[in-house]
Amino acid sequence: MAAVTSFSLFRNCAATTVRAFVTVKASNPNFTTFLLPLHSRRSLCRVSATNDEEAAAKVAAANANGGAPTIFDKIIAKEIPSSIVYEDDKVLAFRDINPQAPVHVLVVPKFRDGLTELRKAELRHVEILGQLLHAAKIVAEIEGILDGFRVVINNGPEACQSVYHLHLHVLGGRQMKWPAG
Repeated sequence: MAAVTSFSLFRNCAATTVRAFVTVKASNPNFTTFLLPLHSRRSLCRVSATNDEEAAAKVAAANANGGAPTIFDKIIAKEIPSSIVYEDDKVLAFRDINPQAPVHVLVVPKFRDGLTELRKAELRHVEILGQLLHAAKIVAEIEGILDGFRVVINNGPEACQSVYHLHLHVLGGRQMKWPAG
């Protein structure tokens, strides 16, 4: 069997949960079509999403030091609506608009204070970093996932950080797998 050097994926997005196979047409004339199991199809679909996410992270990193308000600043200022889960005088927690788990809440400091990513944390940020982690625990309690949740911080473009306003992702409501990522 000759190796397939390139192929195009034809999928029907509306039928992603119904069809267990996807037809892939190879550019090599020796192969007309073959079927991939559902888990392989998901992997192929993720490649495109991953590449888009990586590209967006690189653009975000390039624009990170502009000083303009982030989308999180606008959510904190109530200029953009959000589904708030928890709020105090230092921290705001709201539902992610692109959830990666049944529970996916973002926890952000209300004041950036130069803390656009974790690598920029300084001794003066110790208090807010602790408050963010404590808020993550409160969110887990509110959401009923205290017995099992994950806290994630994406740092920099290689971790696909897309908003340069330090934030925690609180994920739960399903079995988490390891290794992550």
